[in-house]
Amino acid sequence: MKQDKIRNVAIIAHVDHGKTTLVDQLFRHSGMFRSNQRVAERLMDSMELERERGITIAAKNGSYRYGEYFINIIDTPGHADFGGQVERVLRMADGAVLLVDAQEGPMPQTFFVVKKALAEGLPILLVVNKIDKPAARPNWVVDQVFDLLDRLGAPDEVLDFPVVYASAKAGYALNEPDANPDGAGMEAISEMIVRHVPPPPGDPNAPVQLQINTIDYSPYLGRLGTGKVTSGHFDLHTPLAIVRRDGSIGPARINKIFAFDGDQKVPVESASCGAIVSVAGMEDVTVGVTFADPEHPQPLPVIEIDPPTIAMQFIPNDSPFAGQDGKFVTSRHLEERLNRETLADVALQVQPLGQGVGFQVAGRGELHLSILIEKMRREGYEFQVTRPQVLTREENGQLLEPYEDVSVDVDEQYQGVVIEKLGKLKGILTDMEVGAELTRMKFRIPTRGLLGYRSVFMTDTRGMGVMNYVFAEWGPYAGDIQSRSNGVMIVKEMATTVAYALFNLQERGRLFVGPGIDTYPGQIIGEHCRPADLVVNPARGKKLTNIRAAGSDEAVILTPPLDMSLEECIAYIKDDELVEITPKAIRLRKKKDAKIRA
Repeated sequence: MKQDKIRNVAIIAHVDHGKTTLVDQLFRHSGMFRSNQRVAERLMDSMELERERGITIAAKNGSYRYGEYFINIIDTPGHADFGGQVERVLRMADGAVLLVDAQEGPMPQTFFVVKKALAEGLPILLVVNKIDKPAARPNWVVDQVFDLLDRLGAPDEVLDFPVVYASAKAGYALNEPDANPDGAGMEAISEMIVRHVPPPPGDPNAPVQLQINTIDYSPYLGRLGTGKVTSGHFDLHTPLAIVRRDGSIGPARINKIFAFDGDQKVPVESASCGAIVSVAGMEDVTVGVTFADPEHPQPLPVIEIDPPTIAMQFIPNDSPFAGQDGKFVTSRHLEERLNRETLADVALQVQPLGQGVGFQVAGRGELHLSILIEKMRREGYEFQVTRPQVLTREENGQLLEPYEDVSVDVDEQYQGVVIEKLGKLKGILTDMEVGAELTRMKFRIPTRGLLGYRSVFMTDTRGMGVMNYVFAEWGPYAGDIQSRSNGVMIVKEMATTVAYALFNLQERGRLFVGPGIDTYPGQIIGEHCRPADLVVNPARGKKLTNIRAAGSDEAVILTPPLDMSLEECIAYIKDDELVEITPKAIRLRKKKDAKIRA
């Protein structure tokens, strides 16, 4: 493919604004599938967790043909917790398609991804998506995007951005918001990309340069590094050198080159300037390394990643049930798996604990770390994690902590309780916009204040509220923030829960387990209704006598136990508590040296 016929474009947006669905439709309308071929929805979300949660976790590459043009698509995550993915894959793009919901407009993650795209000097192409919503307001969205770009200091040529109006779900794109969609396809977006995204720069006759931006894994070929060829040309026989992140240089060996066709990798013999390819052959390849000419090894600038804001301790499981479920249970297993994750996820940092066995794992947020925990759990790992701790730093003698910009959309009747709760968590209301259906409020709040708040928010708003947040800045330490005030119910001795005991315990608080569950001393099976901890016997049966009285055999009616997700468990525990993670169970427990709160 000629270099001037290649277009490399990233799809960026706030979470759930329709990026992956839009890519599906671009592929379908390109003619790459047969008319009778069954194609999975959200084709680019290939991970099991992505399909379950309906979010994009890892950036993906794909491509399609539009006339004589070859368009490389980079589907990026929308969650700020996976911002490390966005930062590095934008290096492969020459333009960014910004997707914005026609009703919601720019959201916190929109600000985040646009800021990253502008930092890379990319032109912005706006797609106002979901224009078929009853409450869509596309012209307002365009104005809001212009104001956002202006606030971010975008140059004049970026402020003059092209706009297309679309419904990715319905499969059409229009140049005008009120145009008739009958018979329309996705050509308007492809045409906008071809016209407004420049071809990739670089000299195909210069020494070769290929920087690795993402890592994939093949069970047959091992590690695969994906990146854009920024100069030169190479094939399987071209001698190459690898320039690592620390500046060291060594010989490189490539035994396979893959280009992208749709969402699939296809082997090719060579790659030239402007192409996005995956290469195999080096097991130690990591994000940020540059494959270069051995005689002129010129590395590309190292990819800078925003620092992590939250850390947790991953320690081997030492509960009485340790080793019953997992295949990988030792500290050595943990170390090998965590170090392997850092090779692909440069936003993750792992350090051995100074005392004891285990590791401190730092990431961009609760979701970032909980996704890692869930992946490890499904792979057969068994371990324990501590309560997340916000990382702090000191500058000019002042203690600083991370702050988040929070956007909340709630019904008017719930805005009072949200303001009250976030105020107690050191949140400051910075803006409020009252709409016909929902009220949008914006807060600036320490990251610590958001730990565990999402479940409280969903309870307070009866599950109808929408909350999004993104890292804002490092600010002054806000002081003490009140965490969970209630105590917990702690199992006294090894036992299997019975319905009669739980029936009596449910009057003392909320239970986390039902009958027939094996428990051990120190395990947490419920929340006490008072601040003190309560030691309980969940196996206590009914005393039998030879005297029968009326009402002695009343039916035992149990309230369904509270089934907390992994994220909710992590956010729920206090500093003296742990979450036990196994392939078959997630349990809460007290640390062995923890004192019972009276």
